[in-house]
Amino acid sequence: MLSIARSELIQIFRNRAVLITSLIMPVAASIFFIRFRETFEQIGSLGYIGAVIVFTIAAFSLYATTVTTLAARRQDLFLKRLRSTAAADASILTGLVLPISVISAAQVGLILAVFAGLSGGPADIPLLMLGVVATFVMMLALGLATAGITNSPEHAQVTSLPLSLGVVAVTSWVGITGTTELTLLKRLLPGGAATELIVNAWNGGVPLADSLFLLAPTLGWVVVAVTLALRMFRWEPRR
Repeated sequence: MLSIARSELIQIFRNRAVLITSLIMPVAASIFFIRFRETFEQIGSLGYIGAVIVFTIAAFSLYATTVTTLAARRQDLFLKRLRSTAAADASILTGLVLPISVISAAQVGLILAVFAGLSGGPADIPLLMLGVVATFVMMLALGLATAGITNSPEHAQVTSLPLSLGVVAVTSWVGITGTTELTLLKRLLPGGAATELIVNAWNGGVPLADSLFLLAPTLGWVVVAVTLALRMFRWEPRR
């Protein structure tokens, strides 16, 4: 698994398109929100800014790159060759997505630390970390599912874009308007409950039990995504 991960890490840094669109641009967008944090705080809250940072990186750095990576490795028959070795399927997939997962986690950790230093920090750090982990697991699972319907790395730009933009839009909707209205709809949408959890963790003032309850919809999406991935994922090029 580690040898696969090391090889994939080299490929990521050799691919300029991935570096720019999936790594540099999400960081630039996050810096923009931090730079104008006072304006965005008036629109939503500090927790809203934190949630947007988390989902921007989770959607574009983690999710979109996962889809592109798996589609590319399928197209060049690398997945097929790996499956002919002694490595288990789970080890192969873990090795391929491990580098971008670590890079995305480092991005979120560093940017949130800078944001916390400038804004005063979150009210509940453990709860915030739980929200970030839940978000990453959900987006990673959705990436595996989307890769199942993606024919090529070029096609990945099409298949991954709707969900990438969609979860960021849901984050802004929930982060700005809250969940006092259309509560069920907002929490059931991908990213809605996780956004509320991150906002609560950063802003505080919400009972812990109420915030932990928000994990259920996010984990539900993980189950749905894994189920779809098991049904649709292919190890050989799609036709």
